[in-house]
Amino acid sequence: MDFEQVTARFRDGLGRVSGRFGGGGVALFVVGILVLAIIVWLGTGVYTIGPGENAALRLFGAVGGSPVTQEGLHWWWPTPIGKKDVLRVTETRRMELGFRGNETGAANPFPTEALMISGDLNIVDVQMVVQYNIKSLNAFLFRVADPGEDSRPMTQGRPDGRTLKDAAEAALRLVVGQRSIDDVLVRNREEVEEQTKIRLQEILDSYSTGINIETVQLQDVKAPEEVRDAFDDVLRARQERDTRINQARAFEADIIPRAEGDAERITEGAEAFRQARIARAAGEAAQFTSILAEYQNSREVTRQRLYLEAMEEVLPGVSKIIVSPEAETVLILGQGEGGLTPVPIGPQP
Repeated sequence: MDFEQVTARFRDGLGRVSGRFGGGGVALFVVGILVLAIIVWLGTGVYTIGPGENAALRLFGAVGGSPVTQEGLHWWWPTPIGKKDVLRVTETRRMELGFRGNETGAANPFPTEALMISGDLNIVDVQMVVQYNIKSLNAFLFRVADPGEDSRPMTQGRPDGRTLKDAAEAALRLVVGQRSIDDVLVRNREEVEEQTKIRLQEILDSYSTGINIETVQLQDVKAPEEVRDAFDDVLRARQERDTRINQARAFEADIIPRAEGDAERITEGAEAFRQARIARAAGEAAQFTSILAEYQNSREVTRQRLYLEAMEEVLPGVSKIIVSPEAETVLILGQGEGGLTPVPIGPQP
């Protein structure tokens, strides 16, 4: 209902009352005071919606439709007829589980919330922070009657008190109870956070709390104080094991390419040697074939030639004289450019 329409109705009512009292001064004064009080009362119904805020409206205790989201000035019936609740819904709120931060920045542990059993039956101390905002103001204010907690006095009657805490604890215990302590301590913390966020949102949506979970962050995750030294020793041993494994993998990544390169080089050398031997054998075979062909054409000449070449090879650098009874000259091996130098053996003129 528009504020101007309300004031117009009251002015009309004022005119009718003045007519009944005959326009008397006292009556007009009383009516004027009454009208002024009503105007002031109606003026208290004016409220402002700022950036990121929503207003939940109630009329005679009943929720009046969807929350008001438009920024600026608005009017709603004031108390006791109506009531409005204006909250910042885009604000990121924070809930601590397993500890409570104080003004000095130190964390006061809450073991009853933090201690839980992992999937491999180890006890682990988990501290977690939940960041959330409001996605449905009417559901946030009116769907869940939360008793709140003494350690969180500002959340009395709202689902971000006991309901959010119990749901977060239940989701975290469910996820941790399905994993080994190594996953929670070191290996898969991000996956534990993501699974806890999904489980927590499912629980809150089933209760119609109107809460939207933004992030779930594991803070200090450790073994209980009584066995912490033993867990630290195990953790150091595992870290050393991982370091050795990484070193071995680095050595493997270095030595295998070298070995493969050496094997490739040896293979290429063997292939080159094979090709050279094949080519050499083919050449020798071709040479033998050609000599055989010449030998078959002229056996004596070829035999003599091969004999002479063999003697030249066996006795290099030595002059060798070959005398033939029918020849008029002597062949001298080892002289001249051709290796054979004819020398006359008869009387010289």
